Amino acid sequence: MSKPKVSKDTPLMELTLRRYERPDKMEPRELIKKFCLSVGLLQPGDSRDVIVDILYVLLRARTEKRIITSEQINDEVIKLRTEHKLLQHGIAPSNVRRQIKRLRDLLLVEKIRNNYRINEFSKLSEGYKEKFEQYLLPSVVIRINEYFKEIDRVF
Repeated sequence: MSKPKVSKDTPLMELTLRRYERPDKMEPRELIKKFCLSVGLLQPGDSRDVIVDILYVLLRARTEKRIITSEQINDEVIKLRTEHKLLQHGIAPSNVRRQIKRLRDLLLVEKIRNNYRINEFSKLSEGYKEKFEQYLLPSVVIRINEYFKEIDRVF
């Protein structure tokens, strides 16, 4: 007897936005952590927060206008987590590459021949306005509006 097929609703894109307290006078790592929580890169209560350190490393590299490989990111993440006396969870090279891909999917990081950098070494806020606010967010809002209209039409 075969199992009945279950349909799977796979989103074309998924967006999570959260609002936290104002970012006044936070330590740099805590600031990045709240940012990651705010844009859905990290879930509240996650113990595996290596994405915070990956973004931290990429932001430091941006200040030096340095393009870095995933191996270099991995090495610097290990040093950073050791510096902050954090557990070395999630530092496997495959996981680091997966987390970098998540940053790329949010259009914060770009890949240039197996090297990575913050988009065009620009400020995160510029990339956010240019790509997220003007491209990603409107496409999600438009689609949700289409669902509202169709529900109103059907019901």
